[in-house]
Amino acid sequence: MMESGVPPCAACGDDAHAACRACSYALCKACLDEDAAEGRTTCARCGGEYGAPDPAHGQGAVVEEEVEESHEPAAGGVRERVTMASQLSDHQDEGVHARTMSTHARTISSVSGVGSELNDESGKPIWKNRVESWKEKKKEKKASAKKAAAKAQAPPVEEQIMDEKDLTDAYEPLSRIIPISKNKLTPYRAVIIMRLVVLGLFFHYRITNPVYSAFGLWMTSVICEIWFGFSWILDQFPKWCPINRETYVDRLIARYGDGEDSGLAPVDFFVSTVDPLKEPPLITANTVLSILAVDYPVEKISCYVSDDGSAMLTFESLAETAEFARRWVPFCKKYSIEPRAPEFYFSQKIDYLKDKIHPSFVKERRAMKRDYEEYKVRINALVAKAQKTPEEGWIMQDGTPWPGNNPRDHPGMIQVFLGETGARDFDGNELPRLVYVSREKRPGYQHHKKAGAMNALVRVSAVLTNAPYILNLDCDHYVNNSKAVREAMCFMMDPSVGRDVCYVQFPQRFDGIDRSDRYANRNVVFFDVNMKGLDGLQGPVYVGTGCCFYRQALYGYGPPSLPALPKSSVCSWCCCCCPKKKAEKSEKEMHRDSRREDLESAIFNLREIDNYDEYERSMLISQMSFEKSFGLSSVFIESTLMENGGVPESANPSTLIKEAIHVISCGYEEKTEWGKEIGWIYGSVTEDILTGFKMHCRGWRSIYCMPIRPAFKGSAPINLSDRLHQVLRWALGSVEIFLSRHCPLWYGYGGGRLKWLQRLSYINTIVYPFTSLPLIAYCCLPAICLLTGKFIIPTLSNAATIWFLGLFISIIVTSVLELRWSGIGIEDWWRNEQFWVIGGVSAHLFAVFQGILKMIAGLDTNFTVTAKATDDTEFGELYVFKWTTVLIPPTSILVLNLVGVVAGFSDALNSGYESWGPLFGKVFFAMWVIMHLYPFLKGLMGRQNRTPTIVVLWSVLLASVFSLLWVKIDPFIGSSETTTTNSCANFDC
Repeated sequence: MMESGVPPCAACGDDAHAACRACSYALCKACLDEDAAEGRTTCARCGGEYGAPDPAHGQGAVVEEEVEESHEPAAGGVRERVTMASQLSDHQDEGVHARTMSTHARTISSVSGVGSELNDESGKPIWKNRVESWKEKKKEKKASAKKAAAKAQAPPVEEQIMDEKDLTDAYEPLSRIIPISKNKLTPYRAVIIMRLVVLGLFFHYRITNPVYSAFGLWMTSVICEIWFGFSWILDQFPKWCPINRETYVDRLIARYGDGEDSGLAPVDFFVSTVDPLKEPPLITANTVLSILAVDYPVEKISCYVSDDGSAMLTFESLAETAEFARRWVPFCKKYSIEPRAPEFYFSQKIDYLKDKIHPSFVKERRAMKRDYEEYKVRINALVAKAQKTPEEGWIMQDGTPWPGNNPRDHPGMIQVFLGETGARDFDGNELPRLVYVSREKRPGYQHHKKAGAMNALVRVSAVLTNAPYILNLDCDHYVNNSKAVREAMCFMMDPSVGRDVCYVQFPQRFDGIDRSDRYANRNVVFFDVNMKGLDGLQGPVYVGTGCCFYRQALYGYGPPSLPALPKSSVCSWCCCCCPKKKAEKSEKEMHRDSRREDLESAIFNLREIDNYDEYERSMLISQMSFEKSFGLSSVFIESTLMENGGVPESANPSTLIKEAIHVISCGYEEKTEWGKEIGWIYGSVTEDILTGFKMHCRGWRSIYCMPIRPAFKGSAPINLSDRLHQVLRWALGSVEIFLSRHCPLWYGYGGGRLKWLQRLSYINTIVYPFTSLPLIAYCCLPAICLLTGKFIIPTLSNAATIWFLGLFISIIVTSVLELRWSGIGIEDWWRNEQFWVIGGVSAHLFAVFQGILKMIAGLDTNFTVTAKATDDTEFGELYVFKWTTVLIPPTSILVLNLVGVVAGFSDALNSGYESWGPLFGKVFFAMWVIMHLYPFLKGLMGRQNRTPTIVVLWSVLLASVFSLLWVKIDPFIGSSETTTTNSCANFDC
């Protein structure tokens, strides 16, 4: 088809008849006649003259019969759109106050040339009025066409009756809240209030009854107990309103359909990995395979794998994975395989023939298992080859050097393995897109570890696919429930729920943990109790993996509907003595209102900008200074303005990869808001907590989704040293947030959008490592009391006994009722209590000192782990002993309390029967510490030839006590010898 060379009409798209001499704004003959009939004879954008379009130069000559020069351009103002980052960042608030009160929210700037506009009487640009009128006419035409088509294709009455049930399901809610039964929740809340009262009376008794004979010990114990009470309040009250949720996937399918014509929203999966020698490629490959085989329309799934170590091993293993996926994906979908990670599917110890009725299933499963074993051999061969790096570096198959040979200095790399233009599966069906990404790294740049890698994936995916939702997984977390994405969409795509939802968080579940869960790796109390409580407030915290994000929330935008700001009540307390008058808003309140207006206007612009042509869109982008927030990429910036996702129509497919390489360059984020207000937030090794906290401060809410079949499963370190170092990293991130400007104690009050109980939960999240200081002191007190013969509590009166008993009973009843409504077992609760003490006296203590040293002196302390032994049996890693400095404090406390118990019994034997009463209180206190550290003692002793650790512990204690009794009684010494010895003691021999 020949091109005419004439520019299209800006209104209807037909060939233009005239164009503005100043800004080349083109109109066809019909639109020009319509403007002339309405009295508009000059350019609606700049007020210039119309002329005939020149295909060669884009300029026009004057059209005398249509243009009159009697109208002069009016001085129009263009309202600048404030960037999203400046609307939402609290650290820029001070600069805003310097503006005048009339224009501190949005400034008016005069723009000359093509940026000037003609305004109508209300001050609104005339060209915008015209665009709106054109849009209304187009909508009317489309509506009439749809009505005609509906009449022509109306189904028979019989079919309408048959589809009535499906239509009913389609308009039903996609999820519902299941409140906790009042029979369980009311007693639970009543006991919490009772415990709070008893706690206050207990502190009153402790403070008003000092122990002067052991004043230092008494003062230390009181300070520790007050801190424990404060910590309990922070942890307990965010669980005040726990809820459960239920999803209806069948209604989602009835509403949006399934298959190629489905209306389900696209989803981009993010998988991040760094070192393939520490994060085995086979584990990462299983995660990728489970994503590619997920039960969701294939054209709406894209998987992005971030290789932050630029390892050729990761690249080659991903190429092998893409080839194996051509067999694995159709096999999973044909036979509804669960889980869809082959390593974990074939290792299941269940009846795999259950519910399988296809006669060819056994044969195909056997062939698939053989193919997977061959695939594993190929991956293992790649791993073996990668153990020793060649001196000249790695060479690719085409003979060229691998660009990522230097992981600290290499260009950005992107490779699309599967997708629309890639290989199809062996049944000829399309496969989801699989993209390898390794961002550019150069010396002298701050790359921000995992948070920086995730932000690079956000930009790459926005350029290539731009799905409205993002689901991120760690490389060792595979999709255990193939319908997990549909579960998330039941919240995200429900208009009544997903309007203000920034992310849907799934609980973490783990494989390969010992049956007793010795070191509380499952975190059952956190995921099944605390997170349900937060879901009843503003939503669960983001835990770093298994989370489905709304992409617009990551861009720093606020929710479409913001909560009403609290009204000022400066004079409400004196309404009786002062006449009622309209209270003047303070500068701070006006600033808050302006910030809300800016946020609402930004969301409005997002919805309107899709209707503008390319010139108008680029002008708006320039006016809102998006480059200062998002970086210098017009393709990426335009993608941020598309609420429903999709690649911009103006983007050239041939240049998308080049643009994607540009947005992962190491200097792209400089002088932008990435990591400050946009994307994953920098400043802490636990970027997940910080990112979720910023979203909640903007007014978003999150949702906790717990499907019956766990959505995702991962692996966790099950030996003691690795577990403590994992906890150390989490605690260090909390300390970093506490010492930063994002601390929940003082950040996020400006908009009033973070609920108070939600703030308490975030405060608890960043304060808990500091509990290690009073906890260590409190765990040493029983041993000191046993060694010195003193005690922290005076002789108890009847009233004091009641307070002590009331406190212990309230603690027990609270725990029992919590177990009752949450459904967790008492063993999980006890393991959580034990590891709270173990982590508190080890990893949390080191995290506090490391965080303070890093903040004050800039020192980054690393704790090395050295493997000492191993075991190849089931759960053999559980018995691996790795010595590390983190083990020193709990070991010292354990030995100190054991010595204290022995010394206490020795002192009681020497002092007589009257000392046995106080001894029992001290020994009970010491045994409380020893029992909480018992899993640590088991890990310290290892397997010990399979002798139970409890036997060894009690053997040592009983042997020591009986030895002391033997020495005290000494049955082989006669009474006469005893008399002689006693009399001799009175003389100086």
